[in-house]
Amino acid sequence: MRGVGRQFGWLWAAYGISTLGTWLAFDAFALVAILALHAGPTQVSLLAALGLAVGAVVAVPLGPWVEFRRKRPVMVAMDLVRCAALLSVPAAYALGLLGFAQLLVVSVVVGAADIAFNAASGAYLKALVRPADLLVANGRFETTTWTASVLGPPLGTAAIGLFGPVLTVAANAVSYLLSAAGIGAIGGSEARPERTASHRTRPGDLFEGWRYLLTHPALRPLFFNTVLVAGLIMATVPLLAVLMLGELGFAPWEYGLAFGLPCVGGIVGARLARRLVVRFGRHRVMLTAGALRACWSLGLAFVRPGAAGLVLVVVVEFGLITCMGVFNPVFATYRLERLPADRIARTLSAWSVTSKLTIAAMTGLWGLLAGLTGPRTAIAVAGVLMLATPFLLPRRDERVPVPVPVPAGGDPAV
Repeated sequence: MRGVGRQFGWLWAAYGISTLGTWLAFDAFALVAILALHAGPTQVSLLAALGLAVGAVVAVPLGPWVEFRRKRPVMVAMDLVRCAALLSVPAAYALGLLGFAQLLVVSVVVGAADIAFNAASGAYLKALVRPADLLVANGRFETTTWTASVLGPPLGTAAIGLFGPVLTVAANAVSYLLSAAGIGAIGGSEARPERTASHRTRPGDLFEGWRYLLTHPALRPLFFNTVLVAGLIMATVPLLAVLMLGELGFAPWEYGLAFGLPCVGGIVGARLARRLVVRFGRHRVMLTAGALRACWSLGLAFVRPGAAGLVLVVVVEFGLITCMGVFNPVFATYRLERLPADRIARTLSAWSVTSKLTIAAMTGLWGLLAGLTGPRTAIAVAGVLMLATPFLLPRRDERVPVPVPVPAGGDPAV
C-alpha cells in the first residue's frame, strides 16, 4: 500500500472515528423525531430541510473566515462545537425536555460546523500530502466512509431498538471529541495564511467561491451535477424512512441493514477507483461512474413489505453506492487540483452551502409532495429526475494547472 505519511495517518484516523460516529447516528434526528416525538413525514422532512438551510446560511461568512486562518485549529474547534451541540440532545431527553425546536437548533449548529470543518479540511489535505498522493488520500477517505457505512447503521439502529433513540446521538458526540484529539496529535507547524491588503475580508469575499465556480469551465458543470444529485438522493431519505418504518412495517434494525449492507459496494468502488483511473483515465472514469450512479434511485419507488422489499432496497442501494464509491474520490481529487491555494476554503464552503441549501429546499419540497401524493410517488419523481443528471457532467477534460503549496516544516510525507 502506498505510504502517504505519519501526519496523514493521524488525519485519517480522526476522520475514521468521526465518520463511524456519524454513521452510527445514521438518520438519528429523523428516528428521534419519529420514535420519540411521533412526527409524521412532513415534520421529519421539515426538520431535515430547515436544519440544513439555516445551517448553510449561518455558514456563509465562515468560508472567508476559514480561508485566512490556520486550518488545523479550525478543524479542532468545529469538532468541539459539534460535540457540545449533540450532547445537549441526550441530556434534554434524560430530563424529559427534548422537543422539536431543540432538534432543529442542534441540526443548524452541526450543519454550519460541518461546512466550516469540510472547507478547512480540504485546504489542509491539499497542503499536507503530495499532489501525486491526493487520489490515494481521497480513496482512503472514501473507503473509510463506506466501511463506516456498512457497520454504523445496523449497529446504530440495533442500539436504538435496545437502548432508546438518543444513544447514537451521544456516541456521535463522543466521536467528534476523539476526532479533535486525533487532529491535535498531527503535530508539525502550519504557517498562517498571509493576509495581504488584497486579502482583507470584504463583503464580496462571501461570494468569491461562487464567482470562481460559475466561471470555471471544468468545475461549473460538476458543481451543478453534484449539487442536484445530492439533493435528489437526500430529499428521499426521510420519505423512505417514513415509508419503511411506518407504512411497510420494517423494524429499525431492518431499515439499518437495508442501508448498511449495500455500503460494501462503496468500499469496492473506492478500492477500484485508482486502478480504473490508471487504466482508462480520470475524466472517462468520472464521466462513466457519474452517469451510472443516476440509474438506480427509481427502483426505490417499488419497495414492498417483507423480505422481497428489503432485498430490492439492498440491490438498488448497492448499485448506487458502488458507482458513488468510484466517482467520489476521483471527483474530489479533480476538484482540489483545480482550486488555487488561496481560494480552496471559500470555494469548498460555497459548494457545501449550495449543496446543503439545495438539499434543504428539495427535502422540504419533496416532503410537501409526499404529503399530497404519498411517499412512494414522491420517491418515483426524484428517481425520474435523477436520470437527467448525467447531461450536466463535463464532456471535456479541462486541464487547469494549479500551484500546490507545501506546508512549513518540509516534506509532508516524511
